[in-house]
Amino acid sequence: MNSGSWELVIKTLNFELPSRIPRHAWILPWAEKKHPEWIKVLKSKYPDDIVQAPAFYSIPLAISGDKYKAGTYIDEWGCRFSNPQDGVMGIVREPLILDWSKLGEFRPPENILSLDKEIINAFCRSSDKFVLAGTCQRPLERLQFIRTMEQSMIDLIEQPPELFELLGRIHGLYLKEVELWAGTDVDAITLMDDWGTQSGLMISPDVFRKIFKPMYKEYVEAAHHRGKYVFMHSDGHIMEIYPDLIEIGIDAINSQIFCMGVDKLGERFRGQVTFWGEVDRQNLLPHGSVKEIKRAVDQMYAGLYNKGGVIAQCEFGLEARPENIAAFFEAWNSISKTLEK
Repeated sequence: MNSGSWELVIKTLNFELPSRIPRHAWILPWAEKKHPEWIKVLKSKYPDDIVQAPAFYSIPLAISGDKYKAGTYIDEWGCRFSNPQDGVMGIVREPLILDWSKLGEFRPPENILSLDKEIINAFCRSSDKFVLAGTCQRPLERLQFIRTMEQSMIDLIEQPPELFELLGRIHGLYLKEVELWAGTDVDAITLMDDWGTQSGLMISPDVFRKIFKPMYKEYVEAAHHRGKYVFMHSDGHIMEIYPDLIEIGIDAINSQIFCMGVDKLGERFRGQVTFWGEVDRQNLLPHGSVKEIKRAVDQMYAGLYNKGGVIAQCEFGLEARPENIAAFFEAWNSISKTLEK
């Protein structure tokens, strides 16, 4: 059904004066376990306008464990995540490819191409929400998962030929996956790579532009060719590559806008891309007051809104105060009432 929430998001992405600001809450398992009653209230009072399609495969993915449980989780690529606590995702400590002599044994998981499109399309038909693909392409992070974060940084400095062979295999499979999802009834493809630290990029923008930007460009072109939007998440201070992401056609970016400065982002990029959230989850959501949350929302609206271009997204994650999550969406509701007049 192409009405209601769906229309709000479409108008937001196209800067066509939506009647209110679309909502999107990211609720992590930690919050579901610690604040179940608050979750019920949030979902009832502030329902999402954006949802993610389920990912169904005719050939099961070879995974082991639970990514949000303490212990070891092995994903479909064979990467081992070590997690010390429930409710959040762990990190990779053991490389899947310890040294380049093992590269010949590496096989990307072709099972992710056994997508059951009929189930996904049925889900899309049953929803009046804007639907995101049930997976994401993350070439930088996949490199980190395969080689560990520390070794991947060394690889990107040294740039041996084996690095490009590995990235080529990762990208080749991801591009096929994008094309498959773009052939379903979802509304958008999602990309995810954390590029920033608190103060800048983890690697030089030249390395980003040489190696990864062309990959993202191909994903975007494949999605846009089938009429799909492209949403991307990236943590940290990524101001330097915002122009690149906009240039290749990313439609909505989820980033730590308070880390970079809301006003600075607005001055440079307002009206060029949709800001898919987010409010400060490192300081404001766990430690701020309700009044500070409202001020932050007012700042986002004043600095970023341009006949659309803003999605009220925040993450209910580790240590976030539930009353602050509620205050965030209530503040956007108050702003939306002014748009309806």
